[in-house]
Amino acid sequence: MVAITHADIVNAPKALLHDHLDGGLRPATIVELAAEIGHDLPETDPARLGDWFVAAADSGSLERYLETFAHTVAVMQTEAGLHRVAKECALDLAADGVVYAEIRYAPEQHLERGLSLDAVVDVVHAGFREGCAEAAAQGHHIRIGTLLTAMRHAARSQEIAELAVRYRDTGVVGFDIAGAEAGFPPTRHLDAFEYLQRENFHFTIHAGEAFGLPSIWQAIQWCGADRLGHGVRIVDDITGTSLGRLSSYVRDKRIPLELCPSSNVQTGAAPSIAEHPIGLLHDLRFRVTVNTDNRLMSGTSMSREMALLAEAFGWGWSELQWFTINAMKSAFIPYDERLAIINDVIKPAYAKLLA
Repeated sequence: MVAITHADIVNAPKALLHDHLDGGLRPATIVELAAEIGHDLPETDPARLGDWFVAAADSGSLERYLETFAHTVAVMQTEAGLHRVAKECALDLAADGVVYAEIRYAPEQHLERGLSLDAVVDVVHAGFREGCAEAAAQGHHIRIGTLLTAMRHAARSQEIAELAVRYRDTGVVGFDIAGAEAGFPPTRHLDAFEYLQRENFHFTIHAGEAFGLPSIWQAIQWCGADRLGHGVRIVDDITGTSLGRLSSYVRDKRIPLELCPSSNVQTGAAPSIAEHPIGLLHDLRFRVTVNTDNRLMSGTSMSREMALLAEAFGWGWSELQWFTINAMKSAFIPYDERLAIINDVIKPAYAKLLA
C-alpha cells in the first residue's frame, strides 16, 4: 500500500466534532489583537509565539494546558476580535479540507469588556457566516455548527443551556461543559442537563480525559450525554479485548468518543500517538472520531491528526473514511442533513481515493 501523505489528506473531506474556538487562533492574530488592547504576551513574534503555546501545553498536565488559554481568551473580548477569530477559524478549517465542523466556545468567558452573552453568540455566528462564504468563494465548502460551553467550575450552566436553546435555530447545534474534571463532576450541572433533555436538545460532556471511569459513568448515566468529549479513559474498563460493564454499554449504545490524539498526549491521557488507545478502540469498533481539540496548543490540524494516525497504525483511506463517517453520523445536525454530507460529499470523494 502506498503511504498516504499529509498533502493527500488535506484534499480529502473531513468532519470535526471537538474543536475549541479559543484554542485555534492564528499566532499572528493574537499578536495583532493583543497590541490593540494592551495585553502582554510571552512572545510578540508570531512564529515564536506559536512555538511557546505548543511548548507550554506540552507539559503532561491538563491544568497547565488550560493556563495557556489566558492569552487567547484575552484577545476575544470585543466584537471585532471575536468576529475575526471566528472568520479565520472557518477559513483555516475549510482550507484543511474540513467539510463539517462543530466549534465550541464558552460565551461566559468573553464578557470582560462589556459584551452580553447574546452579543457574543451573535458576533461569533456572524464571523462564521462570513468565513464560510469566503471559503466557498475560494472553492472550499464547509458547514459549521456551534456548541455553547459552560465551565464546570462555574455556576452558569443553566443560563448557558437556555442561551443554547434560544439560538438552536440560528447556528447553535449543541451544549457542552468543559474545564478541569477533578473535583468538578458533571453532576454539579444536572439541572442544566435535565433542562436540555426536556427541550430535546443535544449535548456532549468533557469526560474521561484527565479523570477516569467515574467521570464517564456520571456523564452518561446521570447526565444523559449524547457524546463523550474525549472519553479516552474508557480503556480503563477494557482488559486485553475483554470489555467491562461500562465500556460494553458505551460500545453497544454507539456513544461517540471525541478522541483528540495529539491533545491527549500533551495532557498525559496517552503516552504517545503510537500508544494511543484509539488503535484498540478502533479495532474493538467503538464509535471513534478523530478531532483536533485545540489546534494552536497542539500545533495541529485535522489533516495532521489523521496523518499521524495513518503513520502510527498503518491505516489507509478505508480507516480515514470510517472515522469521517463516524463523525458525520454523530453530528448534532438533523439526520437528513448528515446523510446528505455523507452520501454527496464524503463517500464520492473517498470512492475515488480508494479506487
